[in-house]
Amino acid sequence: MTEIIGIRFRGGPKEYYFDPRGVSVRPGQYVVVETASGQEYARCVTGNREVEDDKIVPPLRPLLRIATEGDRRTWQANRTREKNAFLICQRKIVYHKLDMKLVKVEINFDGSKIIFFFTSDGRVDFRALVRDLASEFHARIELRQIGVRDEAKLLGGIGICGRPFCCAEFLDDFIPVSIKMAKTQNLSLNPTKISGTCGRLMCCLKYEQAAYEDAARRCPKQDSFVLTPDGPGNIVSVDILREQVTVRLDDMPESPKRYRNCELNVLRNGKGSREGIVVPRERPARYSEPEAETPAGRPAPYDGIAETADEDEGGKRRNRRGGRGRRKSAPDKQSAREDRPAKADKPARQERPVRQERPAKQDKPVAQEKPVKMERPVKADKPAKQDKPGEEKGAPRRRFYRGPRRRKGGGPKTEA
Repeated sequence: MTEIIGIRFRGGPKEYYFDPRGVSVRPGQYVVVETASGQEYARCVTGNREVEDDKIVPPLRPLLRIATEGDRRTWQANRTREKNAFLICQRKIVYHKLDMKLVKVEINFDGSKIIFFFTSDGRVDFRALVRDLASEFHARIELRQIGVRDEAKLLGGIGICGRPFCCAEFLDDFIPVSIKMAKTQNLSLNPTKISGTCGRLMCCLKYEQAAYEDAARRCPKQDSFVLTPDGPGNIVSVDILREQVTVRLDDMPESPKRYRNCELNVLRNGKGSREGIVVPRERPARYSEPEAETPAGRPAPYDGIAETADEDEGGKRRNRRGGRGRRKSAPDKQSAREDRPAKADKPARQERPVRQERPAKQDKPVAQEKPVKMERPVKADKPAKQDKPGEEKGAPRRRFYRGPRRRKGGGPKTEA
């Protein structure tokens, strides 16, 4: 048995074992450890514990110290240097006209080494680029070419399922995925539906592959010749998850039926001819759903309908359905009345005082007649207007301008 602590770098999913050298480290603490590329600032995810010797790859790297406040400031300064180095390297790539895509930049804890991760479709001659970067940063420069799956792991993101990438969340290593897995699971072979953001087949196809393979061994293949409770027929489709098949019967080819695996007698598994196959006379039994048993000591589930059985006067048994408002039989009513406590006598009702009669209303005085209005005298007709001297008869009269018209409630009308 060997004492170890579990460390993760840069929030990656893979856990590495280190020798604590007798120092007690709690999960969540940041530490400084010795690695093959120098000192690194990392987070502890597993505290001190002992594991079997066969689970360790010797030699174990040592723990240097638990991180201090100065170590944290150094780590933050390195993150700022990484952003500046990324921009400078991008300008250098454009200057040298290299066919490469810069993905990420990492600087080790002591700042003596800088790693540039990039992707490219082919080989790239970046010797001139390395010389320019070395003269710019005065440190050891390393350019590392990675694949598209490693790019997705470094950058992270959200998949089509709405969760973070599996490779960036918990997968230690990339698992091989093939198109055969999509065929076994009856998935659409459309590349846009079974591919991840990286452009490769989704890693999650591997998760349920063992369950699909186990269910496929219990199910007959498509186009198999089987005998069902309704007669012989050929399998049209297979539902692996429900372990059911759709069969086109020889007697009713236009209406396929669905059966369970236990209802089938496989006469030929897979494609082929029916020559030499003897169809047995005895057909397999149908599957019947088992009745749900009520555990001892528990009442049967209430379905919302209460059933009671009473006997009529003639001796016939009748069922009554009803809820809280059903009628009770005569003996039940009598017993219910006997069980009720006797009601206390109410106090005698007092007589109300007699109302006094209201005085009679006095008659209104008779309205006096209004005086008759005198008719107005008829106005005499006005004499016809005579023309002014000097004007011709029938000539239009001259009109004088009297100024702008005034509104009823304000000053003169202003034109907009």
